[in-house]
This record gives sequence, C-alpha cells and structure tokens, in this order.
Amino acid sequence: MFKKILVVCIGNICRSPTAEVLLREALARSDIEVSSAGLAALDDNPIEPTARMVLEEHGYVPTAHKASQLTSESVCGSDIILVMEQGHIKGVLNIAPEARGKVFLLGKWQDNREIRDPYRQGKPAFVHAYTLIEEAVQAWAQRLAR
Repeated sequence: MFKKILVVCIGNICRSPTAEVLLREALARSDIEVSSAGLAALDDNPIEPTARMVLEEHGYVPTAHKASQLTSESVCGSDIILVMEQGHIKGVLNIAPEARGKVFLLGKWQDNREIRDPYRQGKPAFVHAYTLIEEAVQAWAQRLAR
C-alpha cells in the first residue's frame, strides 16, 4: 500500500503544486499523503499567481504553498514520485539513485505524456497544463485509491 506520494517539477510553483492540490483532493478518502517539491525549487515562493487563478476557477482553494527543494530525504521518504517530464526522472535519480522503480511520469497512463512547463507563457499555457494534470491525476487516483 502506498502512503506517501511526492509530485516533482522544476520550480515547485506551477505544475507540481497544481498536481498536489488535485491529487490530494482526488485521494481525500484515503490515508495517502501528497506533497510536492522542485528539482530547482524557487524556495519559499508561493504558487505562481496564474496557476493559482486556474485552480480557483476550477473550484479549488489552494492551501498556503511554499516551494521546497527536492532532497534525497524527501525522495527516500516517498513511496511514489510523480514527475512532469522524462528529464525529471533523471534529475530525481541523480539526487537519489535508489529511487529507481518508484519514479514515474504523472502522464504515465496517458502513454507517458509529458506536461510542459507553463511558466511565463500566459494563461492559455496554464489552462492547458491544468487540463493535462487533471486527466493524469484522475488516472492515478483510480489506481491508488483501490
């Protein structure tokens, strides 16, 4: 049984906090903990304003978020690590090689689809990323909440 899921992107201010909010909500009836971190986190920064706006427009109220750097401890303390792009898998494994086998693309169930960074690209890019994240989260939630 999986108890701790870690969602990872680069800055931990756009994609991973969005996925964290959606996955936490989707798994609310389970005892699975969801957190997020960044490979090059903008430490202590809040969720990016456009990402927050898109979440709110979809009915979510994001909790106070502070970006945090991915560490070997956070990787080792997680049962599954979900990343946005293939390159992030390598980044996680550079930090904690022993994590091989528990790092997957968030878009694994959508033919290993990558979710590109919307940072500094305007609201349409954030809406697109949100849509891909939401679809991927629902696929993971169906498998994890069994």
